[in-house]
Amino acid sequence: MQSKSIHPLTWITGIAVILFSVAGIAAIMGWIPTSMGKTADIAAVEQASTNTSTQHAAKPAVAKTHTAPTQVAANVPAKARCYECGVVENVQESAHKGEGSGMGAVGGAVVGGLLGHQIGNGNGNTAATVIGAVGGGLAGNEVEKRVKSTKNYATTVRLDDGSSRVFNTAAAPGWHSGDKVKVVNDVLQSNI
Repeated sequence: MQSKSIHPLTWITGIAVILFSVAGIAAIMGWIPTSMGKTADIAAVEQASTNTSTQHAAKPAVAKTHTAPTQVAANVPAKARCYECGVVENVQESAHKGEGSGMGAVGGAVVGGLLGHQIGNGNGNTAATVIGAVGGGLAGNEVEKRVKSTKNYATTVRLDDGSSRVFNTAAAPGWHSGDKVKVVNDVLQSNI
């Protein structure tokens, strides 16, 4: 009787499961410094609850005297001016038609020629093949241009300092006219 050895992939899978389980337990227990579970917080809460219970038991009840609140002038600093903040003025979509490389024309000509060849006999067949090839080539070139066309979006932002900036993106932005935005590393972010 031959003993079959375990496949190496099974060994790797088993070891990976064990390692991920150990890492998960360590994260939950707070043994990993950047994990969300924090045993120190639990100990601090328990310490605080025992301190407050001993303080309440040790202090006799004393009547509190009320004093009038003192009026203090509010020291509110002037709002700092944000030079990278602004409002979206408009978002314009522009389409750029692609250029044909010739592959669409060649493919269209072949397909058009094959379809044209199915029509008629003799000289009519030849004429239909040529007309099909020319028409297919023109159609294939136009299809290739449309497939390669791209859309760009220009978002114009009026900054708080009065200047204006335009941000070009390939994907449709989520901004609308009047949205408050902030420029961070040349990227627009919400500034609510």
